[in-house]
Amino acid sequence: MTPEALDLAALRPRLPSPLRAVEDERFTRRGVRLLLKRDDLIHPALPGNKWRKLEPNLRAAADGGRSALLTFGGAYSNQLRATAAAGRLLGFATAGVVRGDELARRPLNASLARCVADGMRLHFVDRATYRRKTEPSVLRALLSAAADRLAVPPEGVYVIPEGGSNSLAARGCTALGRELGGAADVVGVACGTGGTLAGLAAGLAPGRRAVGFPVLKGGFLAGEVRALQLAAFGGPRGDWWLDERFHGGGYARTTPALDAFAADFEDRHGLPVERLYVAKTLHGLTTLAEEGAFPPGSTVAAVITGAPAPDEGRQSESSR
Repeated sequence: MTPEALDLAALRPRLPSPLRAVEDERFTRRGVRLLLKRDDLIHPALPGNKWRKLEPNLRAAADGGRSALLTFGGAYSNQLRATAAAGRLLGFATAGVVRGDELARRPLNASLARCVADGMRLHFVDRATYRRKTEPSVLRALLSAAADRLAVPPEGVYVIPEGGSNSLAARGCTALGRELGGAADVVGVACGTGGTLAGLAAGLAPGRRAVGFPVLKGGFLAGEVRALQLAAFGGPRGDWWLDERFHGGGYARTTPALDAFAADFEDRHGLPVERLYVAKTLHGLTTLAEEGAFPPGSTVAAVITGAPAPDEGRQSESSR
């Protein structure tokens, strides 16, 4: 792949993504205005933060003369699907390392079948190996296996980390903050690997704040966001904080209360609500509003990072 061959403009992304005001009495009764930043409408195959994270990495791959992409994810991974779609649309060969070797013995779910239909070669690994995927020796082995599957030399494969979060992705997500400009006092976004929050906060106008809602348990994400900002910008940027209360029990988990909240939001506003990320953002912002966390006269924006995935509602696990 050469830089000249990469024509991202031909994909016609919808940028800036739409910003929609909605009337929700849980906010309005406290004098707070709610906006939805519809990043899910950027591109049908590369929606939301996946476009913002992938775009700079795809350019880097092309600039480096790479012809193939390798990335990582679970059984219902947005990252795998978006990377596979990018490969199909832009001419990259793609390989995906999938968490859970037991999945190789089962029929493909709709999400993984979509990856295969888009040309991605899947490599299933056990969970212990997957946890070690960033260790140099393990990554070299995975890269070598991917190169063999794709019939390209290892140096022709560009590696995109789990969730797509690296310094390039964080810099790409600064555009999200710039697009919001001064429209919102507080912007909420769900966090898996932290790249979107790192860039969003860096791109916001002075005096504006970002709140991240981790979708995993463990309390480690603040360190990941700080590390991404250090790598991308040389140090801390923007005003951000995390609210750890809305993970729904852990990664790719929901609760009956969260499902009921999401269904109610859909009924109120006619918006299909993706459960593993978007529902947690909306639930978190609504709870904060009801707790009086936003002063009267505030405007709050929720980043809608994606639409419901294939088989959503039957997912037992997913990935960033």
